[in-house]
Amino acid sequence: MGRAFEYRRAAKEKRWDKMSKVFPKLSKAITVAVKQGGSDAEMNAKLRSAILNAKAENMPKDNIEAAIKRASGKDEQDIKEIHYEGKAAHGALVFVECATDNPTRTVANVKAAFNKNGGQVLQNGSLEFMFSRKAVFEFTSDIEKDELELGLIDGELEELEENDGIYYAYTNYTNFGLLSSVLDKLGISPTKSELQYIPNNPVEFSEEQLVDIEKLIDKLEDDDDVQAVYTNIL
Repeated sequence: MGRAFEYRRAAKEKRWDKMSKVFPKLSKAITVAVKQGGSDAEMNAKLRSAILNAKAENMPKDNIEAAIKRASGKDEQDIKEIHYEGKAAHGALVFVECATDNPTRTVANVKAAFNKNGGQVLQNGSLEFMFSRKAVFEFTSDIEKDELELGLIDGELEELEENDGIYYAYTNYTNFGLLSSVLDKLGISPTKSELQYIPNNPVEFSEEQLVDIEKLIDKLEDDDDVQAVYTNIL
């Protein structure tokens, strides 16, 4: 997946090691999933994904169950999903996904992060053709890659990548539930599954440029309302 991918993954793992930050983000993802599709994970693919990702980050089972219970209550705060688009230093494109109970606060924080770190916020829709929304599943398997590709065709698999023994299966976001079911039939339990914005034309940046770009990404990901940040880094 390239040097930049390894750089970003290592940096992200270091940041997300702060449990005081990651658990609230995971709880928000669970809340949004329950509000949109109900508390039954068997019937709610988005909730299954949120639970899976919470477990992958070692969120205790009691915390997960408590988050689902709170989200099911009538008094739980209404959390909205919103996104922002912009440019970082050196022209890197940035797509920011948020979950918030206070959009006014969130937009102010996001704009401040861009302005103070060499970037600028763009009008939503500016990056519409620069990114594609995909369902991405991360897993390990003893099945040969060629056999896996054949087995996942029924799940509308678009691409299968392998990196250090870990597979990444991609499909259109509308096929999330379908590919999830096919993986289950093959006896494969993903370690993570999520909807991502994948750059259509990724760009390679130098190490020096990446350091500048990371300043903005770090600031955004430190915000409690920011769920994910996507870029066009190769």
